[in-house]
Amino acid sequence: MKPIAALVLGLALLGTSLAGHAQNYPEKPVRIVVPYQPGGTVDLVARVLAQSLTEQTGTQFIVDNRSGASGAIGSEIVAKSAPDGYTLLVQSPTLLANPLISRKVGYDPVRDFRPIAMLGSVPMVLAIHPSIAARNLKEFADAARADPKKCALGTSAVGSPMHLAEEAIKKESKLDIPIIVYRGTAGALNDALGGQISGMIDAIPSSAPHIAAGKLKALAVTTNHRVASLPNVPTVAESGYPGFEMVTWYGLWAPHGLPDPIARRLEALVQKAMASKMATDRLSPQNFEAQTLLGDSFGTFITRQLTSYARIVKDANITTE
Repeated sequence: MKPIAALVLGLALLGTSLAGHAQNYPEKPVRIVVPYQPGGTVDLVARVLAQSLTEQTGTQFIVDNRSGASGAIGSEIVAKSAPDGYTLLVQSPTLLANPLISRKVGYDPVRDFRPIAMLGSVPMVLAIHPSIAARNLKEFADAARADPKKCALGTSAVGSPMHLAEEAIKKESKLDIPIIVYRGTAGALNDALGGQISGMIDAIPSSAPHIAAGKLKALAVTTNHRVASLPNVPTVAESGYPGFEMVTWYGLWAPHGLPDPIARRLEALVQKAMASKMATDRLSPQNFEAQTLLGDSFGTFITRQLTSYARIVKDANITTE
């Protein structure tokens, strides 16, 4: 057989082998790494996804919590794993932000991962202590200009979507107010409730009960549309910041190099999982908005998000070093 013909035949056989392998995927348990402790929204989304994928395939998808370094440790584990479909990552936008704010992060969010699917998003809300007289975002910005030190905001982590949203509003409003970084949402929320800080941008699920009880006052949501659970709260865009939109979204990644047939198989499984009644019943009460983007479409979304985050990080000079 001539060399070229042999090469063509070999490639054809390889393609057939990969396609057959993908049809049988998964043939053993799959690990879904969550780079945070159990109990947060990333963990919840991953566990709902894992349950549905297990039910669909009859093979165990197991959540493995590997917390540390704002999600960088668990994310790096996946980046360095074999690209065979048996180690996956569920993460938030922090995957993209971490390398922008620290040179010590051991992965590149584009080079080291293959995006499988965006799973959905959770809207955020700017909520302040009720002792502050501001009734809307404009009035809060006016108060912050008059006395910046009394209008500190809190955030859950450096580079979190909440932090980036606060920095973006600071820039758009030309504000010079402090942003205090806490070790998680709970600390920031407790200080906002106690009036030690003016407020914070937070994912709606954790702030909503306090807003309903009158312990916090909602000024604006960060989505490009009003949120059903807070119908009377305007968007940031409606409040004088046209085009503003920032949410906490969640995605599924595999290590770079995952073969196309396995990626396509995963995409189909994930799309069905996130549309299931079980997923809707468990995630909708958390204001989770299902929004499945697959493969290249998710990759395009990531590119846009990276550009936006990089601009915010540069403008605000955010760094952990």
